[in-house]
Amino acid sequence: MDATIGQSKNFSFSIISYVFFTFIGYFIIGLSLSVLPIFISKGLGFSMLVAGIVISLQYVMTFLMRAYSGKIIDSKGPKPAVLISMFGFAFTGLVLIMAYYFRFSPIISLLFLIITRLFTGGAEGMVGASPINWAIMTFGEKHTAKIISYNGVACYGALALGASLGVTIVKYSNFYGLGILIIFLGLLGFFIARTKENRTGKQSEEEQKSFWNVLGKVAPFGLCLALGGLGFATISTFITLYYDYYHWQNGAMCLSVFGILFVAGRLVFSNAINRFGGINVAIASLAVETLGLTIITLSYHPYFALIGAGITGLGFSLIFPALGVMAMKTVPSSNQGSALAGYGLFIDISLGITGPLIGGVADAFGLPYIFPFSIGIVMLGLVLAYYLKMNQSK
Repeated sequence: MDATIGQSKNFSFSIISYVFFTFIGYFIIGLSLSVLPIFISKGLGFSMLVAGIVISLQYVMTFLMRAYSGKIIDSKGPKPAVLISMFGFAFTGLVLIMAYYFRFSPIISLLFLIITRLFTGGAEGMVGASPINWAIMTFGEKHTAKIISYNGVACYGALALGASLGVTIVKYSNFYGLGILIIFLGLLGFFIARTKENRTGKQSEEEQKSFWNVLGKVAPFGLCLALGGLGFATISTFITLYYDYYHWQNGAMCLSVFGILFVAGRLVFSNAINRFGGINVAIASLAVETLGLTIITLSYHPYFALIGAGITGLGFSLIFPALGVMAMKTVPSSNQGSALAGYGLFIDISLGITGPLIGGVADAFGLPYIFPFSIGIVMLGLVLAYYLKMNQSK
């Protein structure tokens, strides 16, 4: 019994040693996520729409890099993609320092922020699927659901931790301290990745499929993911401005509570996908996410908004792995890198359009309307998930 427990712990630690790169990447993303919208709108004097567009540039670049990342993983292995991503993240810290240095010239500062977001997006695109594939190639496809779940814990746990810490760092050491920390973390990840053995899959010409062919296979599940992702994206991009609008304090805490419940959902319900099926878990998760967004919409006190953010995180926690496991089944194992990269494109699309879309809603109708709008989008995802379930049973 003790030996079995020990083996389980060792196996879990082995998986963590790969998804650690996901943690570093998304921790760096989280560090600036909660402070840049306010810096752009309050510090530089631009509109919320501009702030949303600049933030979303990251996800546009991530979208563009997914296909390239998948091709590298399938042909050369995941290690080169991780190395490129870590170096890219380190570079963003340097450019962020330059953006803050030129803060008294808003246009120049904004241009550096745009560069920062583009390189952050490129780095995210390279790290998005590579640690997952690295772990799958090492431990086998039978552990796919567990590896994806662990990777999600690393991703959103890092976002939540980074968002809260980013506010604190900027408060006490401004953006210079934030940039230095980002440079250090990116280089740390780079040198750790260099010490690990690369893995490559064996492919015949017959087995290989184009990225766009694979994308077509995973698209139905990816679209459902994109619709569900807009609720999270609205919280991550606009919650600090939403709190500021109502003169509430500690808006970044919503990201932390979201992340805590997200991680808890992954850990507590880790076997739900294998037990109940991916599509059933996705339907339940989207329903819970809708409930959380509704609570935020109806909140008249920041504590209730925190509860809503937590429930949203709990609902969103299993959507990616639940639909991801199903998406992976649509392609042969030789195309798993492209499948995960293509599937991940849809969350990038969701995060990418959220900035200008929700920013436009806020400018046109006011910040109180952004979460009712998000509820409608997530409910569309719920309807699509139910349609996929009905189509699957035919």
